[in-house]
Amino acid sequence: MSLWLAAALLLAVFCTSMLSGIFGMAGGLILLGVLLAILPAPTAIAVQGAIQIIANGSRAVFSRAFIDWAILGIICLGLLTAGIILFVIRYTPNLATICIVIGLLPILVWIPQSWLALDASKPHHGFICGLLGGGLNLAVGVSGPTVDIFFIRTLMDRRKIIATKAATQVISHASKVLFYWNATMVLTPFEWAAIALAAPFAIAGTSAGHWVLQRLTDANFRAWTRWIVTAIGIFYLARGISLLN
Repeated sequence: MSLWLAAALLLAVFCTSMLSGIFGMAGGLILLGVLLAILPAPTAIAVQGAIQIIANGSRAVFSRAFIDWAILGIICLGLLTAGIILFVIRYTPNLATICIVIGLLPILVWIPQSWLALDASKPHHGFICGLLGGGLNLAVGVSGPTVDIFFIRTLMDRRKIIATKAATQVISHASKVLFYWNATMVLTPFEWAAIALAAPFAIAGTSAGHWVLQRLTDANFRAWTRWIVTAIGIFYLARGISLLN
């Protein structure tokens, strides 16, 4: 990784952390795309997880008063189950598969509520959220749209949604780093230093996003989330299909 590439990575961390600070998602999707362009798939997933722990962790701290701990606990049970399953089958990620799966995920946010009325505040729905969202996060590196459909249709306001999802993602990303720990051994000391330096950029971006969030209405929050994630999904799907040729 060159000095210019490291600088571009730090800028990407700030911008994507700000985006996630506003919408609770999307930032991780973009950051993973940047990392997949410069690192092997397992390593990119692990590095993105390490950076996202900081971004989501700072977001959870900023909004800690709004975290629903009961929902968080149930989601973590689902995440643990998913991790055990992937470990037992010795799952290994593939770049084309990752891109195609991520590209298809935005379909979920357009499904009418009457077709798939999911609510993370319900215990059995929360477990499924952790199982599917956690499993996808481990398998392809992100799970935002999947987790989102369990939250965006609840009666919680935007602050509680952001806070609880952020806390969920901190644990999910930490699991991802552990799952792909061996893949991080290919990183050089300079690359580790760049990742460590990303911490203040992630916190600064999250802080800026938190400021914008407080000035965004619930209606605009829900509408923009759908369109942003869909645009990112189209990019990933196109890249995944191109890798199959």
